[in-house]
Amino acid sequence: MLVRRRFAILGAAACMVAAGCTGGATTPSAPSGAAQPSGGSAPAAGASGGTGAFPRNETLYTSGTQWGPPANWNPLRTWDSATGTKGLAYETLFLYDPQTDKFTPWLAESGAWTGEKTYELKLRKGVTWSDGKPFTADDVVFTVELGKMKTVPYANLWTWLEKAEAVDQSTVRFTFSTANHQQWANWVYNNAIVPKHIWQGRSEDEVMNDVNAKPVGTGPYAYHSHDQDRMVWVKRDGWWATAALGKDVKPKYIVDIVNSSNEVAMGLLLQKGLDLSNNFLPGVANLVKGNFGIQTYYPEPPYMLSANTAFLVPNTTKKPMDDAAFRKALAHSIDTKKIVEGVYGNLVKAAGPTGLLPQWDKYVDQAVVSEKGFSFDTATAKKLLADAGYKDTDGDGFVENKDGSKASLKIIVPAGWTDWMEASRVIAEGAKAAGIDLTAEFPDFNALVDQRGSGKFDMLINNERQLSNTPWMYYDYIFQLPINKLQNTVNFGRYENKKAWELVRELDGKKVDDVEGMKQVASEIQKIQLDEMPVIPLWYNGLWAQTSSAVWTNWPSSAPGTPKTPPTMWRNWLELGGVLTLTELKPAGG
Repeated sequence: MLVRRRFAILGAAACMVAAGCTGGATTPSAPSGAAQPSGGSAPAAGASGGTGAFPRNETLYTSGTQWGPPANWNPLRTWDSATGTKGLAYETLFLYDPQTDKFTPWLAESGAWTGEKTYELKLRKGVTWSDGKPFTADDVVFTVELGKMKTVPYANLWTWLEKAEAVDQSTVRFTFSTANHQQWANWVYNNAIVPKHIWQGRSEDEVMNDVNAKPVGTGPYAYHSHDQDRMVWVKRDGWWATAALGKDVKPKYIVDIVNSSNEVAMGLLLQKGLDLSNNFLPGVANLVKGNFGIQTYYPEPPYMLSANTAFLVPNTTKKPMDDAAFRKALAHSIDTKKIVEGVYGNLVKAAGPTGLLPQWDKYVDQAVVSEKGFSFDTATAKKLLADAGYKDTDGDGFVENKDGSKASLKIIVPAGWTDWMEASRVIAEGAKAAGIDLTAEFPDFNALVDQRGSGKFDMLINNERQLSNTPWMYYDYIFQLPINKLQNTVNFGRYENKKAWELVRELDGKKVDDVEGMKQVASEIQKIQLDEMPVIPLWYNGLWAQTSSAVWTNWPSSAPGTPKTPPTMWRNWLELGGVLTLTELKPAGG
């Protein structure tokens, strides 16, 4: 899950450039010493003792991923572990490239279904953990079997996985009760493998809650030091990918700066003290066009790669959101173009009616979209409401519920998420113009999470699921059944459609190379989705990334001859090719 906080939108680019005195040094200094994380002792500092400045030409400075001091190095805690824990220290069996829809064997040398319900992994030989111990099939089996603990994030795997066994030291065989090909393909690139010799014997509480203060991984970097405002990794010798694949990460040190404000991030970027910013910086479009040495993936809108879809989620258990006709009218009332241009300054792209990200375009049935899709049209919204029996019986300009009761609705987004706050105001404005009484409200984030999980809301905006190897992820998010008392990660709108959920499970069973089969099932799902509108796609959030070539060059971009990997340190994106970005960097002038 990727959730980012938002700061106040900055003014004109000139104001940001003038803000040279941001409180951030041109080159952030090294941490003064390792702070003590809660729940365990801090790792020992690196060879330098965590003091003194890092050589600038050997150091990559990043920001935009952490909102507080590094708290743990536990790769199973993918939501709050220190930036780089998974991807730099711990690694996955495969990488996945969403641009080309291809898997790259990583810790695994290969993987294949050898029977209807059996899958075999062949592991790379010669891989060692950072403590020198060999990486073997026992480590993979042990990691998978951690999922038998109910609090481990992938515990659900064991509802359809029967057995994981080490055939020999480089072969693992998995036997399933149900062959969920889409989920399994997602698991093998999305979960870090941990060393059995370090983790065995830990209780369930220790597995999930220990800070894992001395991370031992197979990746290209090792823990160096950390402080309240940063996480520091140091390149380690003997990374397996250098000998096996000719891959070599270029920065000796990676220093990830904890976010404090837009002003500090922009100041560091302008002053060449930051090489990669994964912050949401609304004014950056103006700087890309200027002579400030700042680049984005695209030189023009939307500037960034797409990372996830922002959906408007109506609570389908409440009137009038329980009526598909009302939801379709609501969809027609939203001026997404106004959000994209007015709120985001074209830093995002308007979503298509299915909400599938641009990287999943091949799974969009354009004929279904042409027949059943929607677009902003206030007149159509009004007509749909009238045709469905919604009338303004009291003359206040807004329709009532069909039974005559008041339909005064709220759309909620977290306080402080300024772009979403402005977007929700645009949505409310459009709804009112169509005759729907909708008001934007901004509760505290934690309060919103409580309302969202318990179903005590009318509408909200959410972008819970990210780009992945399969559109199944989005359909699972939209349609998953059964509805529980608390809906903490999926189907917040509590929409129930057994046929749609059966189709989602059918899609899960399609082999990942059966693109035509996936398209056929996706088409049937899209027919239901566009008829029923359980969620309303709004825009594609960008993979926020701004780079400076003052110290490091050859950043990924759309330009010919440049890498096409994602320029990001976001959690769960290093295995989407982000780690390969580090192998493509070149020293400026080098």
